[in-house]
Amino acid sequence: MRTLGLKLRMVLVVTFMFALFYALIAAVMYLLNVNDLTYYIAVAVAIMWVQYIIGPGIVDLVIRVRYVEPYENPRLYNIVARVAAKAGIPMPRVGISDISVPNAFAYGRTMRDARVCVTRPLLELLSEDELEAVIGHEIGHIKHRDMIIITALSVMPLICYYIFLFTLFSGYENRGRGAIALLIGIGALVMYWLTELMVLYMSRIREYYADARSVELVGRPEVMASALYKLTRYNVARKERFSEEEIRKLECIKAFLAVKPSYSVPKEILVLMEADVNRDGRIDAYELLQIKEKVKGALGFGSRIAELFSTHPNILKRIAKLADYII
Repeated sequence: MRTLGLKLRMVLVVTFMFALFYALIAAVMYLLNVNDLTYYIAVAVAIMWVQYIIGPGIVDLVIRVRYVEPYENPRLYNIVARVAAKAGIPMPRVGISDISVPNAFAYGRTMRDARVCVTRPLLELLSEDELEAVIGHEIGHIKHRDMIIITALSVMPLICYYIFLFTLFSGYENRGRGAIALLIGIGALVMYWLTELMVLYMSRIREYYADARSVELVGRPEVMASALYKLTRYNVARKERFSEEEIRKLECIKAFLAVKPSYSVPKEILVLMEADVNRDGRIDAYELLQIKEKVKGALGFGSRIAELFSTHPNILKRIAKLADYII
């Protein structure tokens, strides 16, 4: 029941996006009486299809993923197998990346094609229970099939942009029809930005949802909070050790990552460090509840605006949300 609100928001966002998109397409086809617009839609869908087919292979190449057998890394493999069994999904492929930034990600075309990968520093940084919580988060993405949903939704802004270009260069000699084309073009441009923001919003909701699934599978929200705290703090403290190439590669796949790459020192990180009362580098249940109390006063206007354009929730809000699952 605690995730009912997240599910409802996901359904409403998807429904609203499809409704807006259908209205835009209907307006173009009816008012402009065009038939060749289908070409632009076909191009956008083709791009999405190619991305869907070759996307996992590109991620493998960019992040230098090497898939492992059970005997090569029994700790990681056994955790993935255990959590996947709890979630009731087929065993995903298990991979390790040599990128020096600690993180984890799940991707793939279908549930049977799913892959769960981690970077080597993540294996060194997290304890057994924290690693299990992060794997639970990634398994949550696979269980929800939200990777496919995000891929499908991401084509909408692209089509809106193509419609804008179509109306911009339509060249109608009839003044009335040209004015209509201009209005629809402006509407398509607005729709492009609106749907782009909604895709980002959907991406943030799926992160909350995957966190909730991790808690359901592992049973301890403070462990997931502790893992997020460690990852974020490590990224901030060691940012000078990351190569520009590695940062650029992670930015390319940031929607897949367990934690958004962050190399600044936002106020939120300082709040988390203050909440770590015993300075052990972890977040326990008591500290997690304290974070929830502080979150409202800690988030400034700039943080809220920055979140609108992010694939991941604000880290302080995300950790505070985990306190809702403490029994």
